[in-house]
Amino acid sequence: MSRPRIVIVGAGFAGYRTAQILSRKARGRAEIVMLNPTDYFLYLPLLPQVAAGILEPRRVTVSLSGTLPEVKLVLGEAGRIDLDARQVHYTGPEGEGGTLSYDRLVLAAGSVNKLLPIPGVAEHAHGFRGLPEALYLRDHVTRQVELAAATDDPKRCSSRCTFVVVGAGYTGTEVAAHGRLFTDAQVAKQPLRTGMRPRWILLDIADRVLPELDERLSRTADAVLRERGVDVRMGTSVKEATPDGVLLTDGEFVDTRTLVWCVGVRPDPLAESLGLPMERGRLLVDPHLQVPGRPEVFACGDAAAVPDLENPGSYTPMTAQHAWRQGKVCAHNIAASFGDGERQAYRHKDLGFVVDLGGAKAAANPLGVNLSGVAAGAVTRGYHLAAMPGNRVRVAADWLLDAVLPRQAVQLGLVRSWSVPLDTASPEVARVPGRLLGDTPSPGGARPAEPANNQPGGEPARNQPGDEPAKGSTEAGGKTLAPPPDQPEPGPDVAPGPVRRTDRPSQGDA
Repeated sequence: MSRPRIVIVGAGFAGYRTAQILSRKARGRAEIVMLNPTDYFLYLPLLPQVAAGILEPRRVTVSLSGTLPEVKLVLGEAGRIDLDARQVHYTGPEGEGGTLSYDRLVLAAGSVNKLLPIPGVAEHAHGFRGLPEALYLRDHVTRQVELAAATDDPKRCSSRCTFVVVGAGYTGTEVAAHGRLFTDAQVAKQPLRTGMRPRWILLDIADRVLPELDERLSRTADAVLRERGVDVRMGTSVKEATPDGVLLTDGEFVDTRTLVWCVGVRPDPLAESLGLPMERGRLLVDPHLQVPGRPEVFACGDAAAVPDLENPGSYTPMTAQHAWRQGKVCAHNIAASFGDGERQAYRHKDLGFVVDLGGAKAAANPLGVNLSGVAAGAVTRGYHLAAMPGNRVRVAADWLLDAVLPRQAVQLGLVRSWSVPLDTASPEVARVPGRLLGDTPSPGGARPAEPANNQPGGEPARNQPGDEPAKGSTEAGGKTLAPPPDQPEPGPDVAPGPVRRTDRPSQGDA
């Protein structure tokens, strides 16, 4: 008798935890397949430390094949899910299509950057949901400080050293806190013009920093940010983004080359494509994490609207804590669906929150005890080490080295602005030069790759405020087109065009 197949879409907190628990319970009695665009689990809470040069990128990643040996990894992006045929259609990393049949399906696709209808934001802002975006920001901030230190123009120096972060939740607060320390360390070695310092502005329409947390944690974080010189502006956001800066809702125009978008997340569009009942973009499930009317389909994490049994009438928030714990319950309930154990309803009581503010500072309330300063910093880092499913020794070693050695402020140029657009369904994957967005979908019906709006090999034009449009690109109907076939060879004055493979037809290239 063939083994049942369980397909898990997504390797975030929910998907990874589901696979981890299931592989222990199944013991070879079921085939567990994980479909994910990358071969690693990303520990998102430490991403700001990657952008600030504290941790190397691989420290916050955990190998899927190395830590889940009983799980078959399939690299690819899920596109169309045929619920009646019980099949998941996907597109692999090189554009090839594939299909996975399943007996049980776990939708744990996670979330993407939340967009708002603000003019210019999609073109000039960058999100902070994936490793490519963190690497881009690290390089970009370093570049701006270096260029500012080299210019004799006070206005240009000020513009390059002004960094605007929108969103004062977890991510935005930590990015601003770490970013300020990062740029201060850079200008200590490479001073700016007399009287000039890097300027960080944190914006949010809420009335306080970390509005979703306890007010005491909010006050602690606010005090640390202001003490460091971060310009915290509550009740204020961006009205329009332009190549030269941002217009704020209070009427002020801020000259800047950097706009970091941390206003929140929205569920992956894959959940909505199923045509099932939704709750604000999230797939409705019962307390056992099963989709009503589809008992073979489970959903957890940011893609699922899970009833909050501790607060009747509401749904659990989209946080890593809930996703991780839902993954465990999901695994138990899948096993129960095959006759192994009893189903469990998802219940969770928060045990506290931690916010890393860089250096020795943090805000934390473990078990309801409010902490700040060094004590909170120790608890925060201890929590992250305990929560990470791997790389603990390497992360601790990087923290130790950061405490005794100066950071390496260099730009590697591995991720360009055009490869990390804000409006992308896959923030974990850097875009590559490809075909026209809106062409015939890739095999399997997966979402097509975004086009290369700008020239590879240099800082882009469309997504980099203050630069000129890329040569060799034209626009028609709002779509970016590849250069014509007779485009000359790239040279000092010619921007290279999209990379096209010669071993397959141009239509459908990804």
